[in-house]
Order: sequence, then C-alpha cells, then structure tokens
Amino acid sequence: MLTAPDMEGLKPGFSEPVFEAQVAFRTVLNAMSYAGRVHALETKLDPPAPLDPAMAALALTLFDFDTPVWLDAAAADGGTPDFLRFHCGAPLVAALGEARFAVVADPSKMPPFDRFAIGEDRYPDRSATLLIQVPSLTGGPAMAWRGPGIDGATTVAIAGLPADFWAQWADNHALYPLGVDVVFAAGRALVGLPRGIQVEG
Repeated sequence: MLTAPDMEGLKPGFSEPVFEAQVAFRTVLNAMSYAGRVHALETKLDPPAPLDPAMAALALTLFDFDTPVWLDAAAADGGTPDFLRFHCGAPLVAALGEARFAVVADPSKMPPFDRFAIGEDRYPDRSATLLIQVPSLTGGPAMAWRGPGIDGATTVAIAGLPADFWAQWADNHALYPLGVDVVFAAGRALVGLPRGIQVEG
C-alpha cells in the first residue's frame, strides 16, 4: 500500500537534479567498471539519518518508479522512507526477493546474499544490487580483488562488514554470471564490487 510522504521535515534532494544525477551516474559507472577504486562524489546532499551523502546520491540517481527498493531496519527508521518516496517515487517492498535495489545502512545485520534476486539463466541482469553503507572504505581488513577492470590485483580494505561477508561473496561470485552486485558507500565516496570480482584475504 502506498503511503503519502510526511512533508514536515523532509530533507531536500539534488539542487540541480538533472546535472547532479548525470554526474553521480557516471561516477557509479566508473566505480563498477574499475572495481576496488575509491570514487569521490561531488555532492552537497544533507540526507536524513542514517544515510551518508554518497548513499543518498546513489538512491536519487538509481531509483525510480520502476525499481522496487528494500530497506534494512536502520534505513527504514526515521525520514529515509519519505525521502525516497518523495524524491524517487520508488516502491518500497518488504520481500527481499522482489527488490531491484537494497539499502543496507547496518551491515552487521544484513540478510544473506542468497535471499536477494540473483537473476535468471536467460536474464542474469534481473538481479539485485546491494547498496551497503560502511564506516570506511579504507580502514578494514585488506583483501585482494581480481577480475574485470583490475590490472592484476588491487588491495581493498572495506570496514564494518560482518565476519562472514567475504565467504558469502565467494559463493556469490561462484554463481557468475548470476549473483548480486554491491556498491559500498561511505561519507561522500563509493567503491563498486561487481559479481565478476574474486576476493581473497
């Protein structure tokens, strides 16, 4: 059932929606094309808690009326649902398997990857992209990433992930060309992790 946004206290979106969305979209494309690189987002967004500006910019750029979105408990609390309904028009869904995008603001409690859509043999693109907000893109345990867009290997150190995250990622990577994709967001920066990337400790 659709719920009208509560306009009182609603945070503004992009000040120049077309221009800023184009810039953010190019940044996301670069992040997914060159996995493991930290990409800065030039955004002045002041989104509702708990969203960081980078996460809000991803939402405003990627979500629309045709993209079902799942929010974890942290993102679903407070002003985020109204922010997304008003600025994106995205339908918010309760079933993980129906989501085209998932907003994970508390990675420590994120559901297993296999509960999200992983695509179909004929349509691998019918899968979910997980947008995961973390405290830092450089302060976690060092992991070696290999795959398309990476020259040999690159070391990436995402902080704040659950202990079994990379074991789950190995299972997800083994499903290629099926599987979920991930974009990590922190502050005003992001890192892309497409399903084709192999990660080792």
